[in-house]
Amino acid sequence: MSVGTSSAPGAQDAGSPPAASRPPGDLAGLGIDPDMLPDGLVVADEQGRVVCFNAAAERITAVRARDALGQPLEKALPLEDLEGRRWWQLTDPYGGLAIRVGQPERNLLLPGGREVLVSARYVRTRPTGPLKRLVVTLRDTEARRRTERSHAELIATVAHELRSPLTSVKGFTATLLAKWERFTDDQKRLMLETVDADADRVTRLIAELLDISRIDSGRLEVRRQPVDIGAAVGRHIQAYVAAGQPAGRFLLRVQQPLPDLWADPDKIDQVLSNLLENAVRHGEGTVTIDVTATASPREGEDIGTSVTVSDEGPGIPEESMNRVFTRFWRGSKRGGTGLGLYIVKGIVEAHGGTITVGRAPGAGAQFRFTLPVAAPAYLA
Repeated sequence: MSVGTSSAPGAQDAGSPPAASRPPGDLAGLGIDPDMLPDGLVVADEQGRVVCFNAAAERITAVRARDALGQPLEKALPLEDLEGRRWWQLTDPYGGLAIRVGQPERNLLLPGGREVLVSARYVRTRPTGPLKRLVVTLRDTEARRRTERSHAELIATVAHELRSPLTSVKGFTATLLAKWERFTDDQKRLMLETVDADADRVTRLIAELLDISRIDSGRLEVRRQPVDIGAAVGRHIQAYVAAGQPAGRFLLRVQQPLPDLWADPDKIDQVLSNLLENAVRHGEGTVTIDVTATASPREGEDIGTSVTVSDEGPGIPEESMNRVFTRFWRGSKRGGTGLGLYIVKGIVEAHGGTITVGRAPGAGAQFRFTLPVAAPAYLA
């Protein structure tokens, strides 16, 4: 439905509301259909009657445009503030102060109590002149509420994850300070090693929070250097073997030759660490890592590098695969913050790459990320 055009005189059926006229700014003259706008748009003329009511406004208010057009604004859009006062009577845009230019965005209520974000612009032919048009924009609050819930969940998760190690650190240090002479050297070493491990846990959590902040704001910096991705995977495997995992649990296959890869080595280590930890902790059987040359995900490049991490565990349920890279997703075994794979996806995409999840040939989980080689211009 297009509501931004006017009808010829006499073309209107008797009893129907007046046809809509062009809203301020001449959207129709710019070739812009008001129905294409993502926000609700309602425009009233100098008499306060609605002349534009776009499709988004229909969706947000559940009022049909044909029922709203030609109606007084306060009848077509009966808004109230959070204290139950009628908004148009309270603000009085047509009879109020002539120096007003609009209303800032605020939460108002539609009939039935549904909350919307509303802002208004007063269009005058001259400063302090009479109102020529009243332009109102409407936004659904659901997206903002989801963001607020996500932030609240993040704060709650961080508080929970911080409480446990900090309680341990405080308990052990207080005990050592109060009763130092009563403990043997082995007991002191054990408590200090525990404190050290918990301090590392807090440090990792803070690093995750900083990464999330940079990813969300688009400020995650990538410092590219030559990276031997096969050797990087090998170092992670050696660390797991040194920690007690059987060497036979890992199978590393590196296709040669590989293109020279330019990436941030620290962040690539972070990606590999997270994917391998997931495979070891949540998977079973052999963890297979394939490093291959593949088509580049970046337009204009022919070749890239792909790393696939597969296990032989139960895998990820089909209905959960679309949530794997979201915040707070955890597998079947609880534990951790649920932020790791969200950060992994952010790091890979900051490199211009892609990451996917699926089923491995052995029915386990399979994560595959692909990076462009991203060689500097002077090497091209």
